[in-house]
This record gives sequence, structure tokens and C-alpha cells, in this order.
Amino acid sequence: MIRQIIQIDEELCNGCGACANACHEGAIAMVNGKAKLIRDDYCAGLGNCLPACPTGASTFVEREAAAYDEAAVKAKQAKEQAPAVKPAAPHFGCPGTRSRAIERQDRPAAESCDCASAGNTAVSRLNQWPVQIKLAPVNAPFFHHAKLLIAADCTAYARGDFHDRFMKNHVTLIGCPKLDMTDYAEKLTEILRLNEIQSVTVVRMEVPCCGGIEHAVKSALLASGKMIPWQVVTLATDGTILD
Repeated sequence: MIRQIIQIDEELCNGCGACANACHEGAIAMVNGKAKLIRDDYCAGLGNCLPACPTGASTFVEREAAAYDEAAVKAKQAKEQAPAVKPAAPHFGCPGTRSRAIERQDRPAAESCDCASAGNTAVSRLNQWPVQIKLAPVNAPFFHHAKLLIAADCTAYARGDFHDRFMKNHVTLIGCPKLDMTDYAEKLTEILRLNEIQSVTVVRMEVPCCGGIEHAVKSALLASGKMIPWQVVTLATDGTILD
């Protein structure tokens, strides 16, 4: 189609890059020190780049050109604005601390908890390794856009449907503040700060020592400076959900 589009005179271009910065659609880029129109379909023909050029190298012309593709421009902008995921550092040392995602085929949960009598095998919903709070790298790729489950060690033993009720479609971290003798708040803060976490669910037991893991998560949420949806689920020692 014949339409209005930007033309850049390389002889007049002094390589200042002002036009490339002014082009919100990303149609202009610096190539070998000169401004170039790299995509006709990214140029909306609005002329934001014209007043930015100090030498008059940018002008309008009418010529055969691809139509402006707003969807392609928005997709490009969204990709550029997406937060970069910092790759995990190469692993050296104990294999138990090596981070990795676990791919599983989604299968329906057993209708009865008595899987053994039904001849079925219970389906694990663990989606990553490691699972211990102390061992998980704060920049592990599996944290990106994750729904985070932070559970006290005993909770999975107290409730038979723990995998399907709580772990399914979540990244799971477990710990016991009494046995680990540590405050998880600092590490959890870094995990929340460095990754785009969608939500946080805390599952704890009713016993007082489990309050430490809930307190650590609350402190981390505050310290991260992010507004992340979160909830706390408390289990009785017989597995009953109390709240």
C-alpha cells in the first residue's frame, strides 16, 4: 500500500540517536552509527521523530510500505518491558541442592484417599527441587510467575490430600523454624523481591512453634515492598483445617 512513512537521509544523520529514542514504536534503530528505519510495519507515520532530529535527516515520504501493525508493536513492547529472569548460577557441590523444575503430566486426583485399596498410585504434585527453604536458590527460574506455597514440615504428614489441595500448580517450599533454628524472613524477602510471584499461601500447624514460619512470611512480604496476594491456612494435629 502507498502511505506516509519516515525516511532517513544517512548523509545528514549525525548518529545522535535522538530519533530512535523518540520513536515509541521501535521502528528506528541505530545501525553502524546511523539511524535506520528497520521495520516499515512498526512506523505509525505520526512523526514523533521529526522534531527530535537536529540535522533534518528525518522526513516524511509517501511510498509503497507495509501497513502499520499495532499488534506486532504492542507484542514487541510487552516483551521488552517484561522483567528479565536472572539465570541461576552454575551448580557445584551436593546434588541435593541443585535447582530444577519437574515436569508432570496433569492427572485427575484420586476420588478416594484410599489409593492403595483402589489399586492406584497417588500423584505427586511437587513441581521443583529443592524443596527446603534453606536450600532453594533465590533466583531459581521456577520462581518466575510462580504461585508460592510455604509450608511447615509437618503439614504434609497431617493431611492426606495435601498434594492435591495445596501443592498442585504451586512451587512448594518447606521448613521448620524450631528445628532449623533460623529466621526465614531474609531469604523469603529476596525470593519475593527478585521474582514475579503471583501469590503466597502459608500452611502451618496449630502448634505455637509454627507461628515462626507465618511471622517470617509476613515480614518478607512487608520487606519486599510488593503487593502480593497471600493467605494462611492452619491445620489441627489431626489434619482438620481450622482457618
